[in-house]
Amino acid sequence: MDDTISFGVLLPVGKAQWGEGADPRELVGFALAAEAAGYDSLWVNDSLLSPRIEALTMLAAIAPATSRVTIGTAALMPVLRRPVQTAQALASIDLLSGGRLAVAVGAGFPGPLGRPLHELSEVPWADRFTRLDETVALWRQVWASDEPTSFHGKVLRFDSIPPVTRPVRPGGPPIWLGGASPSALARVGRLYDGWLPYPPDPADYATGLAAVRRAAADGGRAAGAITPALFASVAITDDLASGRRALAEFSLANYRIPLEQLETIQAVVAGPAEHVAGHLRRYVEAGARHLVCRIAAPSIASARDQLERIAEILPLLRASGPSRA
Repeated sequence: MDDTISFGVLLPVGKAQWGEGADPRELVGFALAAEAAGYDSLWVNDSLLSPRIEALTMLAAIAPATSRVTIGTAALMPVLRRPVQTAQALASIDLLSGGRLAVAVGAGFPGPLGRPLHELSEVPWADRFTRLDETVALWRQVWASDEPTSFHGKVLRFDSIPPVTRPVRPGGPPIWLGGASPSALARVGRLYDGWLPYPPDPADYATGLAAVRRAAADGGRAAGAITPALFASVAITDDLASGRRALAEFSLANYRIPLEQLETIQAVVAGPAEHVAGHLRRYVEAGARHLVCRIAAPSIASARDQLERIAEILPLLRASGPSRA
C-alpha cells in the first residue's frame, strides 16, 4: 500500500466564510495560492441550504487555472442532481483540469437537515442510498462507452442514453464516499475508490477503515484500491485557548451549534502547529493517507493567512513516516 501522505484544503466557497465585503472571485486566487504553497489537492463542498458558490461551478473555474493539484468535491450530493447531466458536467471538469478530478460523494445530511434538500430538488427521500450508488454506477457506465447505452437499476431507469463527454481517464475520475455507518463502510469496500469520513475520534477511524478493508476483501478487491482519506476542520493559532475560540466562532457561523456539539460529530482541531500536527498524526497512524483540511476561519483574507501556517503541518506529518504498527 502507498504510504505517501497527501494534504489538501477546502476552498471557503460558503458566504459565511467570505467575510464582510469580500469578492468571491478571490477564491480563484486562493486556489492558486494553495497550489503554490504545496498542497496536493483542492476541494469544494456542496449544499442548497446556505448561500455559496455552487460546487461544480467553482471547480470549473479553478480547473484550467491550476496545473498540478487534484481538484475535487468533499462532498457532492449527486442524488439532488440529474444523473446524466452531472456525468457530463464532471467529465467536462475532468477535461478542463487535464484529468485531475476526484469526486467524493454523499447522500446528504440525515433526518431533518436532509429532507429540505430533497424537497427543493424534487427528489424522493426514500431510497436515497440506492439512488446514490446507482448514480455512480450510471456515471461509470456512460463514461466508459462511446455508444448509446441503457441503464436499468432499482431507482434509475434509462432506455437510451446518448454518448456523453468522456473524461480524460478511462472509466472516469476516482469516486470516494463519505460516511461512517456500517452500511456506508460496506459500500465503500464494495463499490468506491476512496473513503472520506470525519470521525471525531481517531480510534473510530481505525475501526471504520478495518471494516472498509474487510468489505473490500469479501468483494475480491485489494485494500490498496481504496484511498483512506480524512476530512478535518483545522486552524493554527498561537495557543490552545485562541484555538478553541476560533473553532467556537467557526461552529456558530457555519452550523449554528456550539463547538461542544460539533466536536462530537466531526474531526476538529486548533492550536499551535505542533499540537494540530500531533492530533492529525493519530489519524495517520490509524491509516489515513489523504488529509483534507477545512480552514476554521471567518473570512477569505484570514483563510489565506492560514494557508501558509497550515502548510507547515505537512512536513511535520511526513517527518517520521506512517506507523507500521
